[in-house]
Amino acid sequence: MPNVLSHGQFETVYNFLSLVIASMLFTALFLLVSLPRVLPRYRQAITVAIVVCGIATYHYFRIFNSFTSAFVTPSVGGTGDYSQATGAGFNEGYRYVDWLLTVPLLLVELIAVLALARKVQRHLLVRLVPAAALMIALGYPGEISGDNGLRGLFGLLSTIPFAYILFILFTELGKSLEHQPAAVRGTLSRLRFLLLLSWGVYPVAYLLPLLNLSGADAWVAKQVGYSLADILAKAVYALIIFQVAKMKSYDDDPAFAKVELPTGEPLAPAPTHA
Repeated sequence: MPNVLSHGQFETVYNFLSLVIASMLFTALFLLVSLPRVLPRYRQAITVAIVVCGIATYHYFRIFNSFTSAFVTPSVGGTGDYSQATGAGFNEGYRYVDWLLTVPLLLVELIAVLALARKVQRHLLVRLVPAAALMIALGYPGEISGDNGLRGLFGLLSTIPFAYILFILFTELGKSLEHQPAAVRGTLSRLRFLLLLSWGVYPVAYLLPLLNLSGADAWVAKQVGYSLADILAKAVYALIIFQVAKMKSYDDDPAFAKVELPTGEPLAPAPTHA
């Protein structure tokens, strides 16, 4: 963590942390209000999405408070440089606690909205959830280490479960898409790429010190990268899960669709291709 941030650097991190809090909080509230708009069999997926956004909101409040406590300025109006406060530090551990809880739940969301047979769901979850938890747990020692060798070692170790998760998502889970309504296959297929895109930001930010990119600019870039990735992987992802749940609800129950859809709108969206 840098000892000094310029006013612009401080404001950048401050505003991005605020953006994440707002995104997570209001996504959770929207999903909570909208829960009756999907059939009961898909509400588990939306409930998990609400929990994920709620957990993220709490932890980002803690991250925000840790950040504003760690950096202070003596200038009037807060327009000068911000120095690290004596006895205070920015707690990066809040992110890892959040990820340890929410990353496995993101996979639960996806499995739940597919509404597969229980045996198939269980088979996927017992493989994906432990791998996700292991990925986060292995990354944390490297994150807090000042030794680039250890950082690289734990980064490599955490890549193993990450690759395993991608293998499951794009092979076994891909086979399950054949049994989904035609209208949602394309969306579900692209959802896997959203996870890949958003999760791909984390290792890039993690590797910055190994690329000899350090100092205040690199640290700010890492915080911005983590924040944007969390918005994509949690809030945007949750809204797509909700859209899939609605589309599947309409496909399952035309009577429910007639109640939900405006007059004259087709009962199911036109099929898309992966």
